[in-house]
Amino acid sequence: MDFGIVQFTSDRGLRPHELAPLIEEAGFDAYYVPEHSHIPTKREAAHPRTGDETLPDERYTRTLDPWTSLASAAAVTSRIELSTAVALPVQSDPLTLAKTIATLDHLSGGRIALGVGFGWNLDELSDHHVPAGRRRTMLREYLEAMRALWTQDEAEYHGEFVEFGPSWAFPKPSRRIDVTVGAAGNEKNFKWIARSADGWITTPGETDIDDSVRLLHRIWADAGRDGQPQVVALDMRPDADRLARWRDLGVTRVLYGLPDKDTDTARAYLQKLAGKLAL
Repeated sequence: MDFGIVQFTSDRGLRPHELAPLIEEAGFDAYYVPEHSHIPTKREAAHPRTGDETLPDERYTRTLDPWTSLASAAAVTSRIELSTAVALPVQSDPLTLAKTIATLDHLSGGRIALGVGFGWNLDELSDHHVPAGRRRTMLREYLEAMRALWTQDEAEYHGEFVEFGPSWAFPKPSRRIDVTVGAAGNEKNFKWIARSADGWITTPGETDIDDSVRLLHRIWADAGRDGQPQVVALDMRPDADRLARWRDLGVTRVLYGLPDKDTDTARAYLQKLAGKLAL
């Protein structure tokens, strides 16, 4: 089990190229950023945490582009993995997105992973012409199509939402780009993950995950998948007993947020957190 940092990037916090070196310097293993293209001012979709149209944080409306953010972080780091928690692939063109991620992987020296979501904000998805009832199928096709582009010399894909004939697309990622899914820990989502992804990212505030991790492992094995699924747990603050239990359960990475108003505050927090985690 290792440890990473997730930053709720915005135009009011530290820029990724300012924060990422501090994360690497403090001994953490990964840096994650989120994605929202925009937030419609009038929405029918309820936020999972508030239960209505209100947002728990104004940074939802000010989120930076994840791929530009990770590119800037890649340029000033050499070791940490760079990922998303979570990206929304169905809001982009899959051919273009596959190229962007493959290029980022190439420029970073093979340090890219992909955390994705189905999308809670149906109004945001609607503006991207994503049918709410088909967004899971759409995401599956996007991932399958992008994997084809990343791994095959002449790739093609024929689906309901993605369609292209034999094509060349380079660069190819230097290693498999792992995909984890940020979603509630339930049977429906775990069956989707076992079929189409490499692991699970817990949702914010979801710390009582023991039974969910066991369920994921059981569904993973029943699906005939080799090895163990990745489990990325979002945590509020370190607790030695909980972390030991998570490690025994098979949690592979734990993520923490941080204050990012300025460099001194972020550095002090990271150093203190790293000390508690014995990094």
